[in-house]
Amino acid sequence: MNDNKNKVTVIGAGLNGPLLGIGLVQRGFDVEILERRPDMRRVRVSAGRSINLAISTRGIHALSQVGLWSEMKQIVIPMKGRMMHSISSELTFQPYGKNEAEVINSISRADLNIALLNAAEVHGVKILFQQRGIGLDLKTGEIHLRDESTDAKRTLQSGVVIGCDGSSSAIRNSMLKLNRFNFSQQYLDYGYKELTIPGTGAGTHALEKNALHIWPRGNFMLIALPNIDATFACILFLPFEGRDSFAQLTTDGAVTEFFTSQFPDAVPLMPDVVEHFFSNPTGSMVTIKCSPWHVEDRSLLLGDAAHAIVPFFGQGINCGFEDCTCFFELLDRYGSDWKRIFSEFEGQRRINTDAIADLAVENFIEMRDRVADPRFLFRKQVELALERKYPRLFVPKYAMVTFHRVPYFVARKRGIVQDQILNELCDPIERVEDLDWIKADRLIRSELIPLEIDS
Repeated sequence: MNDNKNKVTVIGAGLNGPLLGIGLVQRGFDVEILERRPDMRRVRVSAGRSINLAISTRGIHALSQVGLWSEMKQIVIPMKGRMMHSISSELTFQPYGKNEAEVINSISRADLNIALLNAAEVHGVKILFQQRGIGLDLKTGEIHLRDESTDAKRTLQSGVVIGCDGSSSAIRNSMLKLNRFNFSQQYLDYGYKELTIPGTGAGTHALEKNALHIWPRGNFMLIALPNIDATFACILFLPFEGRDSFAQLTTDGAVTEFFTSQFPDAVPLMPDVVEHFFSNPTGSMVTIKCSPWHVEDRSLLLGDAAHAIVPFFGQGINCGFEDCTCFFELLDRYGSDWKRIFSEFEGQRRINTDAIADLAVENFIEMRDRVADPRFLFRKQVELALERKYPRLFVPKYAMVTFHRVPYFVARKRGIVQDQILNELCDPIERVEDLDWIKADRLIRSELIPLEIDS
């Protein structure tokens, strides 16, 4: 049994760790966060691994619950929709939601992390940096640490250990020793490279500020998200091997020719594209699923440590923050009955995190290819028309995931049914005005039940 129920050690001071720490301290727990990296507020973060984040309803709710959203709103830029850039430099705008209130919010990962670290310390969370977790004793709950600045090793006894240490989690690696521990990882055949579009000489954004820009090219894509300093964080998603791949872009000339031919309207805005291409690392993207997430009442995995997903639904941070929301609700219900909390937490969340992991992979295909298809754009128009007429019956899958807190597994299941309805309604027609509303009413009322949504 756990004899020190009020002391919680969180491994990882990324995004979920500080948020979790704040909520725990607010509920009377003694919290210490151990982070393997130096303090990013004092040491410059290396470029190339800081993909911008898109905070939406789930993340906003979590930040609001601990009193932080009003502060975080100052460092986000609302994005009202996707701005598609064709190979001939034509622009097509596709709104995300049914009205101006349904937006997603671009934020720098580093800016958000720094704001969360500051807030955690203000709330009384103790954060120790350059403390690498190298193992967890599953029987005693002791954490084995190495000081990255001195290489000294030590052992720490904690009441409860929560691993928020990301997709390469040391806590999860220790749990691999458990009998019947299930673990899977699936890498995409695609990598990513972070690039930059600087602000104009006048200090303004070089592209439409309130949009996520996409250059969809079928087998690959470039995207750009706005920052508050007037820059855009650009990410190139490209296969590792084969035609139009990272394997082919090995010289300055090859990179220049590729960007000029594929993204002609972006190249004039990216004067340092070749330099950044070779100086920034090529990242990989992985889906991780595992079980169980906990060991008795001693340790728990949360966020990417339990369920890493690829970034193509913009839900990585929102999903992790929703983990925190669920965890706090269970704390409020059960106090420090950790075994019950950990068990119910996994029971509630794993079915949903598995669903968003699958949705994120599916959305990759949509973003790189289908957003440029006129029939896809037409279906989106029909979706919005159906949502206006049946606001609690027919809610687009993207809206369920992004603008509501509908459980992910419900959104995925309903999304499959709604896609079938859209096929029946859209295949025979070319215009929204020709929609068969009698057929639509019959299909929707027979196949869907009303959703409990917040708006």
